[in-house]
Amino acid sequence: MAALFGMRVRRLRTAAGLTQAQLGELTHVVSTRITQIERASGAKPTPELARALDAALGAEELLVELWPYVYREAFPDWSRAFIAHSQRAVSVRQYAAHLVPGLLQTEEYARAVLSLGMTLNGAEHLEERVAARMGRQERLTTPGRPELWVVLDEAVLRRPIGGDDVMLAQLERVVEAAALPHIRVQVLSFEQGGHDALGGSLTVLTLPDGSEVAYTEGAHYGQLVEEPAEVRHFSGIYDRVRADALPTVMSLDMIRSAMEGYNREANVPSRSERRRLAQEQLQQPGGRRLRGGRRRVHGRRARS
Repeated sequence: MAALFGMRVRRLRTAAGLTQAQLGELTHVVSTRITQIERASGAKPTPELARALDAALGAEELLVELWPYVYREAFPDWSRAFIAHSQRAVSVRQYAAHLVPGLLQTEEYARAVLSLGMTLNGAEHLEERVAARMGRQERLTTPGRPELWVVLDEAVLRRPIGGDDVMLAQLERVVEAAALPHIRVQVLSFEQGGHDALGGSLTVLTLPDGSEVAYTEGAHYGQLVEEPAEVRHFSGIYDRVRADALPTVMSLDMIRSAMEGYNREANVPSRSERRRLAQEQLQQPGGRRLRGGRRRVHGRRARS
């Protein structure tokens, strides 16, 4: 699909009488980026670049319509069918066991998550995956947007992916999303104990014809379930998890409480910063470092 996208760009550019450098100027990228796209080499185009190319070449949204098929190639084979169904779904119900779902992730959180993947082939592949994930979120703001109901395990709030600043911004994003009329967020607290979905994340999609598919996911694998009886089984699991989760108001209170914790931690110097400050203090006039890390002050050995 990347090769097809590149071929279309090259044909449209040639028909418009533009050089790669000229097209780069119109879309605010360097000419080598246009070369990469036309040859299907390097990083895949972002959704913003696809729109810019469409406008510059008068493609009447041809490139924008092709882009979703291009970005799916940035993901492992087992997730592409799920992504295709997600683009059509009218309802998305998710239980997130370990991480904030992709539809609600900030860019920095997504980058931190995706950098841990075993399927990455380098820095460019990581950026492709990040751009693809951010592009998927646009569906939540379109007229045909799906209803989104997310149940976050409490572990999602407590695991500091990317550091305190990243987590604080991520949880702010979740709270902001929960205020929208088509998005609802709940938290399944640790106090609930064991449950049927323990060990992995679960998504149930309702498609335009009323049929449903389910998707289960672990750290490095995923499984799309389409057989109706199995889908009903997983749908029942999701409903039970949702019923056991905290009510919306209490859930948002728990998220805000977690945010306060990350905010406090973000204002506390790191261990390396504290060590650096201590070293500077030891080097100030009036004292000098002794062997073993002790300090002499005013001619006497400092007490430990």
